[in-house]
Amino acid sequence: MEDPDREAMATAVQRVAGMLQRPDQLDKVEQYRRREARKKASVEARLKAAIQSQLDGVRTGLNQLHNALNDVKDIQRSLADVSKDWRQSINTIESLKDVKDAVVQHSQLAAAVENLKNIFSVPEIVKETQDLIEQGELLDAHKKLMDLECSRDDLMYEQYRMDSKNIHDMNLIKNYFGKVQHLSEELAKQLWLVIQRAITTVRKDPTLLVSVVRIIEREEKIDRRMMDRKKQTGFIPPGRPKMWKEKMFDVLEKTIVSRIEGSQADTRESDKMWLVRHLEIIRRYLLDDLIIVKNLMVQCFPPHYNIFNKVLDLYHQALSSRIQELASEELEANEIVSLLTWVLNTYQSSEMMGNIELTPEVDVKTMKPLLSQEVVDQLLHMYMATLRSNIIGWLRKALETDKKDWDGATEPEADQDGYYQTTLPAIVFQMFEQNLQVAAQISEDLKKKVLHLCLQQMNTFLNRYAEEAQLYKEEHLRNRQLPACYVQYMIAIINNCQTFKESIVSLKRKYLRHDEDMTMTSSLSMDTILDNIANDGCNSLLDEVFMDLEQHLYDLMTRKWLGGSNSVDTICVTIEDYFNDFARIKTHYKQEMTIKAHRKVVTEYIKAIMQKRISFRNAEERKEGAEKMIKEADQFKFLFRRLASGFGEETDGLCNTIIDIAEVIKLTDPSLLYLEVSTLVSRYPDLRDDHIAALLAVRGDASREMKQTIIETVEQSQRQQGPNYTPIFKDIVPSAALSVPKLLK
Repeated sequence: MEDPDREAMATAVQRVAGMLQRPDQLDKVEQYRRREARKKASVEARLKAAIQSQLDGVRTGLNQLHNALNDVKDIQRSLADVSKDWRQSINTIESLKDVKDAVVQHSQLAAAVENLKNIFSVPEIVKETQDLIEQGELLDAHKKLMDLECSRDDLMYEQYRMDSKNIHDMNLIKNYFGKVQHLSEELAKQLWLVIQRAITTVRKDPTLLVSVVRIIEREEKIDRRMMDRKKQTGFIPPGRPKMWKEKMFDVLEKTIVSRIEGSQADTRESDKMWLVRHLEIIRRYLLDDLIIVKNLMVQCFPPHYNIFNKVLDLYHQALSSRIQELASEELEANEIVSLLTWVLNTYQSSEMMGNIELTPEVDVKTMKPLLSQEVVDQLLHMYMATLRSNIIGWLRKALETDKKDWDGATEPEADQDGYYQTTLPAIVFQMFEQNLQVAAQISEDLKKKVLHLCLQQMNTFLNRYAEEAQLYKEEHLRNRQLPACYVQYMIAIINNCQTFKESIVSLKRKYLRHDEDMTMTSSLSMDTILDNIANDGCNSLLDEVFMDLEQHLYDLMTRKWLGGSNSVDTICVTIEDYFNDFARIKTHYKQEMTIKAHRKVVTEYIKAIMQKRISFRNAEERKEGAEKMIKEADQFKFLFRRLASGFGEETDGLCNTIIDIAEVIKLTDPSLLYLEVSTLVSRYPDLRDDHIAALLAVRGDASREMKQTIIETVEQSQRQQGPNYTPIFKDIVPSAALSVPKLLK
């Protein structure tokens, strides 16, 4: 006890030291003492109470142990008395064996006497039962059948109890009641016929279905009773357990499977829409049957049968198996779409399992899928492969059909705005639209895949379209008289490019969400291809124009031209005539063609000047030639103003180049020639030395020294090309007859 005392003392010292840390706390010493005394008294009271409680518990335990010991001794004495009495009664029990045998024999004889009437009337009851079955009186027939089975089973059981190894007597009883088993089978056949027609029966004669269910319930109870007796005695009557409830559901399952499989009325050979019809018939059958089961059939079955959910499961399993069979066949693309749309959408929609008449018993959210995701993926892969092949074939056929029209003698059709077009874009995008609408019915993911496939194949198709347009042009160049409507169909090809562009944008806007990527790489590539096709088409038409103008352009700036040639009049009339046809080109491309034609005419005119086809002999010729150039430039201005009237395009700038050159040629004072040339160079920074040399050669009055001086001076001057300046002299190559190196030499 010394250690606890020391620990207690040390703790007390520590607490007192904590309380008396300041001088003013000494005044509270008495208060601290009373408080600690109260705490001590409280702790001692709790300690005493705890010890008293422990002592009471120990006292109670000891009393219980004492009582238990007395009980054990009493039991021991009772067991000894029982053992003594049992030993004394052994001989008595053995002497009662004869009485026991007599009791068993009496029991068997009593059963025989009790069933004697039934035994002798078995043939008569069998006949009555057979008649009742044939008459459809199933409940009465079953009652008599139960009586027969009960007599047979009781006799066989008594025989089993008396001598379970006596097979002869057991077979004798069994054979005597042999027709009972046949009656049971006949009754079962009638029951299964009713079950097979349960959907129809429940509407016409629900009482019959109720009778069948009552018979099955009776047999289930007898089965359970016989199985319990088997556990106790080992005896089971023949034909038991019948398990008619289980067989009933087997019959119901086979009926549902047959109903689904038998709904296929057509084949692919007889009807292209065979699968759609098949699935629609299944939909109607399933919905009608489940509504009947929910509203009528459940009232004919006990609640524990859970008949609606059972039929629902059977239909789902049978339908899943049938869909699996269909999916394993070699389906065409439209058939795959029909199947997947039905499986993924229709099955759970309000047209089938989501129908309001099936709620709340049917919850589509908890239903298992008809097809596994693996099978769905296989079908989708098969569909995409087939669709790819079909699209390639459709596009090829559409292009071939369009090409046949190109060579015809009939002009292409015009749209509501009068622009030439062919049916190719409409055919192509109608095909895309149809396939995308179908894919959208299946899933969002498939829709995007089909859209990507369509754009991908469109990209390949446009490359082919460009090749065919180029071949069309080359074929025409071999004989410009053929095809008869070359210009019109080339215009239609150009317009088709714009239609294709608009259709692609419309297709993506319609089938892609706003948050999805609208600028696919393939789309950018297609825009480039379409622009190239349109530009090549425009250039082909302009080539057609300038091939007709070739001779008239060659006559410019020649002696024939100076003598009064009307080449420019012919050029303007020809261009205007062609552009009357080009009015059928959509505005965007027509504007580009007008700009190109304008530039081409001016460039060819300047090229005629730079090729030194004429060298003026005197000032009068220079004046006459310059005035003619200015007049013709004004003709070109008037022409292209009219052609560009709807575009707001500035057309005078290029023609002013001809006027500026004419002013240099018209100049009468050679001493001012340098200033005029310098002004010309400042306006057209791409004017090269060989251009200046050719221009001076056309004037015909500049000496070699003057030419050299002007060229060298101009070379030293700084040329600044403005940001809006479009070079015009860059691609013009003067005649090599008086090249600058030779001139300087």
